[in-house]
Amino acid sequence: MALYSEKVMDHFRNPRNVGVIEDADGIGQVGNAKCGDIMKMYLKIENDIVEDVKFETFGCGSAIASSSMATEMIKGKPLSEAMQLTNKAVAEALDGLPDYKMHCSVLAEEAIRSAIDDYYKKQEAKKDE
Repeated sequence: MALYSEKVMDHFRNPRNVGVIEDADGIGQVGNAKCGDIMKMYLKIENDIVEDVKFETFGCGSAIASSSMATEMIKGKPLSEAMQLTNKAVAEALDGLPDYKMHCSVLAEEAIRSAIDDYYKKQEAKKDE
């Protein structure tokens, strides 16, 4: 059996939504000190819909593939749905990850939640102005 699925390899070799959104509405960054992976997610939100999402990931192939797949899964979705994305859903969409690489899908979930939290904090700050 191959160590990585074809979907993992495809998203590693041809990652989707790589880059920075300069005027992002929400930015989330998370990292794993144990493995050294760092993920940064950028969200552009319009009418509570994820209109655009980009990522920068410093890490292994599984981290890059997880970031890429996660962005594909939330793009065009309502924030409420994006917030429900789980690492298990990301791993399943990639046709699985080795057990010792599941933390990569957890980072993708956490980075998205962090970016959404940042968006909500910025919205609250705007209301207070």
